[in-house]
Amino acid sequence: MEDYILISQLNDFIFCPYSIYLHNVYTDASEEVYHATPQTQGRIAHETVDKKTASRDKNTLLALPVYSEHYGLMGKIDVYNIHERKLIERKYQLRNIYQGQLYQLWAQMFCMQEIGYEVEQLAFYETSTNRVIPLQLPTQEEIVKFESFLQQFRTYNPTEPIVVNPNKCRHCIYCNLCDKTDTGNVYE
Repeated sequence: MEDYILISQLNDFIFCPYSIYLHNVYTDASEEVYHATPQTQGRIAHETVDKKTASRDKNTLLALPVYSEHYGLMGKIDVYNIHERKLIERKYQLRNIYQGQLYQLWAQMFCMQEIGYEVEQLAFYETSTNRVIPLQLPTQEEIVKFESFLQQFRTYNPTEPIVVNPNKCRHCIYCNLCDKTDTGNVYE
């Protein structure tokens, strides 16, 4: 059986494949060791979804586990509005929308579609401002790029040298624990 990719790791892989390794190394450690303010805020933003208290509307699905056999993906969605056929990913704050964040939302959409849900709208919801940011569905060209990215993820060779990007390192919660850089992070 092929290993499934966790949807939550798609953005991490684009940011830095080594961060996935560090996440797994420190997963049993106290979050105080590596969590910075953005991760704490993100966890808080997801609490009402994870506890399924973000909505009492019977037409809203929260924290639904999903998978795609076709793409070999698994994870959870945040919010799906049945009437609007709208899939929403909650974020505490979005200054920019990065490709990895789009890929996570698209992956959730593909999983939802494969298990029989219609998805006609996509959006991010920024909890800090109570703002909904509508997005276009991916084009066929974007889907091809997404599929190519999944192939790159699956064939990644961890023995290849890590390309250190000091700007990314400064914004990595594992920066101070990483053996690939001596850059300090902005969260100290």
